[in-house]
Amino acid sequence: MATIETKVPLSAVLPPLIFGTATFNYQYNKDPYELDTVGLVQKALEFGVRAFDTSPYYGPSEEILGAALDTDFVRKNVPRDDYFLITKVGRIASDEFDYSKEWVHQSVQRSLQRLKTSYLDLVYCHDVEFVSEEEVMEAVKELRRRRDQEGTIKYVGISGYPLPVLCSLAHRILRETGEPLDAVMSYSNFNLQNTLLATAGIRELKAAGVDVVPNASPLSMGLLRREGVPMGSMGNWHPSSDGLRAAVKRASDFCDRHDERLEVVAIRYALEQWLSIGESVGSRGHPASGVPWQRESNEQVGGTRLGVSVMGVSKASELEKTMQVWRSILDGLENGQETATRAGRWKRDHEWSLNRRKAIEILADGIQEHLDEYLDYVWDSPEKGFVNKRAKQKELAPPPQEQPWMTPAASPQPDEVPFPEEAALPLR
Repeated sequence: MATIETKVPLSAVLPPLIFGTATFNYQYNKDPYELDTVGLVQKALEFGVRAFDTSPYYGPSEEILGAALDTDFVRKNVPRDDYFLITKVGRIASDEFDYSKEWVHQSVQRSLQRLKTSYLDLVYCHDVEFVSEEEVMEAVKELRRRRDQEGTIKYVGISGYPLPVLCSLAHRILRETGEPLDAVMSYSNFNLQNTLLATAGIRELKAAGVDVVPNASPLSMGLLRREGVPMGSMGNWHPSSDGLRAAVKRASDFCDRHDERLEVVAIRYALEQWLSIGESVGSRGHPASGVPWQRESNEQVGGTRLGVSVMGVSKASELEKTMQVWRSILDGLENGQETATRAGRWKRDHEWSLNRRKAIEILADGIQEHLDEYLDYVWDSPEKGFVNKRAKQKELAPPPQEQPWMTPAASPQPDEVPFPEEAALPLR
């Protein structure tokens, strides 16, 4: 097994476009089992997508993704070492977190089983702002132990919402362990409404030695849409305030007057801008080409690091539109015209991409004017008064009583501690 000193950096191999499967959950869809997830994952692989992000907290997402990847089609066309599997540990429910090394160990075991794989490429500590820094340190050390001793994990990171918390933890982990995090995933912090990841986050995370900073949720968990926040089986779960939602509605009306849809502008803005703004914390992994069965290398689109983004879709039509946008963005990069020509695309696709980028930037200015005081507005995470129910239960539990030694016949079997019933609750 490679040592920490000689392992390949995550930034050398992580694809810059990641398929986020939080949508395989009751929050975004009334019944995720009714989605054609097998067809969706197959289509994504055809387009060149080679990274999938999930979590035990996303309801049945791990189970659904594992089944979609466990098909004859995938086994014949895309070997396991050709795609990234990313998951998380620590978050159990909206008010329940467990970062103990015992729970982390069990969570990883269950993810391996659900995803039907012998190893996980990247594992995050999920929503670190809800627990103490000491608890995060324990979880990170356990994940790294499994990486170094068992090889069931390749890279380790943290995820969450408040940038000050993410940055503080990244610095502490480097300071106390001597090793920086491979990745820090931030969500809803670089999009049309909030650009704090670019203006404040990158500098601090780089100073803490973080290798890659994926930008998740370009629509801010569905906030930046003409229809407003998504309403799945969980109802009105989005943490945005009424004032922010009203500002987004004004911005959407502005887009309508210019014959555009807010979500179309928002997706392209976040993907395209982060590709260059997030370059220093990006990756040289192969980008998805957006053209069925046509692989594309990083060198073919300029050879520089590219900011990494996480997209989320529920239907083939959404995937196809997103990949069309992604392909157009790549056409605008260095060597874009040459690459488009070799792919049999229109010789002026490069020029069209640059013009579309300029139009999106103009529209983004107008949208941000309508967002007004809600530009770079952030909500509390966790909400004031939050109590981790899991920690409270442990705190209130009576102290263990000393027990006599059991005979071998009376000893309990080493069964895995059962997981609690998982609920599809607000994604973080």
